[in-house]
Amino acid sequence: MTGPVAALPMYDWPEVRGATDAFWAALRDALRGRGIAAPDALSRDRPYGAAWTDPGLVLGQTCSLPYRTRLHGAVTLIGAIDFALAGCPPGFYRSALVAAADDPREGVGAYLGARFAFNATDSQSGWGALTEALGPLDPAQGLETGAHRASIAAVAEGRAEIAAIDAVSWRLAEAWEPAAVRVRVVGLTRPTPGLPLITAAGRDPAPFAAAVEAAIAALDPVPRAALGLRGFVPLVPEDYLHTA
Repeated sequence: MTGPVAALPMYDWPEVRGATDAFWAALRDALRGRGIAAPDALSRDRPYGAAWTDPGLVLGQTCSLPYRTRLHGAVTLIGAIDFALAGCPPGFYRSALVAAADDPREGVGAYLGARFAFNATDSQSGWGALTEALGPLDPAQGLETGAHRASIAAVAEGRAEIAAIDAVSWRLAEAWEPAAVRVRVVGLTRPTPGLPLITAAGRDPAPFAAAVEAAIAALDPVPRAALGLRGFVPLVPEDYLHTA
């Protein structure tokens, strides 16, 4: 039988891993306080997607594109964290379209047909948002980097001319990624519901939502600021399914 699993991989940068662990400790205690078995530590030893449909999943974070396209009927949606992103409703996010800092072109339209980098084709912020901004794209014609941070480096190094970066990842990059100083934001995409927090199928989302809200409120201000956490917003599947 699968034991309880928890995974928060989407913004788990090495520089803020201590803050992420502190957040998980607060989440774990809040879950246990509501009678929900929760593991002592986050799972970081397997591909991030492997936990999403694990029957032992207690709490996970996925991307909105795979949730919309294949996961919504196989997991229980809890809601989304509010990262206090400028120009976004609570619990929503968007992407920053970035190009080289010394590229003189202005506006997203100037990058139609440009070389592009993307983290993965199942990423709303790195692929879905990019195709919405630039029109239909063939992934075979782009540079698949595997991570937003790597896409920033690809643009900074001239291996790509534009990329779409999750706004939370961009905020982390401005703080921690040296290559970020060599790129600039040339556009912002429309806000969409943030990365879904999920648990295994068939569970009541209410106690999980209450635990997340309580954990964020109880978290020490230092890790809360490092992760950019402001609060939690309960969402329903239709919030995601109607945003395409």
